[in-house]
Amino acid sequence: MTRPRATLLASLLLVLPAPGLRAQATPPAEPEPIPAGVAAAPGRYDFPVDVEHYDVELALSDVADWIQGRARLDVTLTAPWDGDLTLDFSGLAVEGVTVDGAAVRFVHVNGILRVPVSGTAGALRAVEIRYRGVPDDGLILGRTVHGQPSVFADNWPDRARFWFPAVDHPKDKATVSFTVHAPAAWSVIANGELTGLPSATPTARFGPPASGARRTWSWRSGVPLPVYTMVVGAADFRVDTVGLAACGEGRALASSREDGCVAVTTWLFPESVDSAAPSFVRAAAMVDHFTDLIGPFPYEKLANVQSSTRFGGMENASAIFYAEGALASGRNIEGTVSHEIAHQWFGDAVTEADWRHLWLSEGFATYFGAQFFEAADGVDDFRARMEESRQRYLSSEDVSRPVVVDEERDLFALLNRNNYQKGGWVLHMLRSVMGDDAFFRGIRDYYARFVHGTALTDDLRQVMEEAHGADLGWFFHQWLREPGYPVFRVEWEWDAEAGEARVVIHQEQPAEWPTFRVPLDVELRLEGGAIRERFDITLPHEIVRVAAPSPPLDVVLDPDGWVLKGR
Repeated sequence: MTRPRATLLASLLLVLPAPGLRAQATPPAEPEPIPAGVAAAPGRYDFPVDVEHYDVELALSDVADWIQGRARLDVTLTAPWDGDLTLDFSGLAVEGVTVDGAAVRFVHVNGILRVPVSGTAGALRAVEIRYRGVPDDGLILGRTVHGQPSVFADNWPDRARFWFPAVDHPKDKATVSFTVHAPAAWSVIANGELTGLPSATPTARFGPPASGARRTWSWRSGVPLPVYTMVVGAADFRVDTVGLAACGEGRALASSREDGCVAVTTWLFPESVDSAAPSFVRAAAMVDHFTDLIGPFPYEKLANVQSSTRFGGMENASAIFYAEGALASGRNIEGTVSHEIAHQWFGDAVTEADWRHLWLSEGFATYFGAQFFEAADGVDDFRARMEESRQRYLSSEDVSRPVVVDEERDLFALLNRNNYQKGGWVLHMLRSVMGDDAFFRGIRDYYARFVHGTALTDDLRQVMEEAHGADLGWFFHQWLREPGYPVFRVEWEWDAEAGEARVVIHQEQPAEWPTFRVPLDVELRLEGGAIRERFDITLPHEIVRVAAPSPPLDVVLDPDGWVLKGR
């Protein structure tokens, strides 16, 4: 059954004489939405128009299920052009479009809004779109777990297009500002910094009907973000400061505070404060850890927000959204908090230029999210987390596919254990190959080189090769472009005359998987202790010899858990 949206909108007339949000007596009908999560056809975004900034104004309601919006896009022509800027925009009615203040004809079909722009290379254009309707996805108008009205954006992967027009692809990053008119009882969170205290909204600027007075909130991010992390959230929140982090010269790239620090806050439903607060006790410490380990914190602030996201957590830049139910129930989600905070560096500040390289976001957040606990709680805690991650990967059907699959078009299918668990293990094994000093130096160089930009897997490889001083193509190819993992079986015998153990290491994984090259620690466990040596295993059946003063009681491969292996 299809909801009769046009009939609903016609009965809820908007009176908005203010600039930008003009009323129409008979709103245009809303087009049918397109499916979310389908990769764009090759060449879809190949036009010489770069969106530099989104300025989005929204009017929200606590009693109606539609929104009024205005989006101004400041764009730059990167080459001479006389054609269309093709924007992703689905399911909402466009009321009008202007370019540099002049009304233009536009085409809005199948989730694509085509706006004519022209000029010489370097020309600047201001494209403004006025729209309204019931969002089909992306902006969730509903009620909290406690039954209170709320509005939350939930964009991943390409669902921002359901509530504002955009180049909805991770390769095109831009700055953003949000002006949100919301019921006065609500607070509004968004990316970046609050540019002024919330003000009373003039009655004339009201969009859909509300239960009472409204306030206007204005937020702005001065650093470029991927569109999928551009969000607003509006509800009755209690806002608390967890702590200040990244204090000190050069440790916070975008802080506007006089002390240069980053405020780490929680935005929780009043009914959930007591149950949710324990999950965020160490949030500021996490920011400090990643700042020290990786590089300066990239954003103006860090808000941790209870929300209606469909995911356990969503790493929106400077405003992380967490699933409301887990926090309301009192479940400690500190591991998720660490994962999402790590995303501020990887995924948000350094963004995969193509969805199929999602492991550069999720694998990094999985690994560094666990690595915080290595620093905070010790190596045993960290190894236990990595082992849990290994078991989750081994038990999945994803083992039969490579991590990076260029032909994948179902973006939701990328949320798999290859991009999360195996991606994290790829970094763990790379750390073992390179050693801690070179590995973390390479990670810092990668962040510094691509911060506020985009990268692909080969970009990471090149940076890590520079830090390592040797080729790593073999490593990246076998772990990311091939399926599976090595399955080891070990045999050994004691050579008394030579005073050594002869160890045979078999790789017994399926034939369609590669024979892996693996730097592997072999440990002989003896009566009085243990002897360990590392060997570069490259053959299906590898023979190595380890000198020892007595016959081993046992031979153990990879005793410290550095290899993603089946046995």
